[in-house]
Amino acid sequence: QVQLVESGGGLVQPGGSLRLSCAASGTIFSINVMGWYRQAPGKQRELVAVIRSGGTTNYADTVKGRFSISRDNAKNTVYLRMNSLKSEDTAVYYCNVILERVAGGPSWNYWGQGTQVTVSS
Repeated sequence: QVQLVESGGGLVQPGGSLRLSCAASGTIFSINVMGWYRQAPGKQRELVAVIRSGGTTNYADTVKGRFSISRDNAKNTVYLRMNSLKSEDTAVYYCNVILERVAGGPSWNYWGQGTQVTVSS
């Protein structure tokens, strides 16, 4: 089994910054993709950013230039640095990983429990 533990959410004023972390633990051979999604009230879950094992990244247009995703492979941890936060960034942020539990095995998709980010004055 694999567990994802998220941290770093909270309340921040517009223009402020936060850093989210997500650590994966358990039976893991390799992690192919790590990413962050978010879901605001009344809206569908949407991609925020992803980072692949080779280091390539993709961002939603709404966060480009403000958010930065990174990963520490030794710690099986992904980070999301969020700068210049806006009220429209308010949402529950979910960590997502796609990994192999054994060499040559199938890919598994796991979600974190979510962490609330609220941007308000």
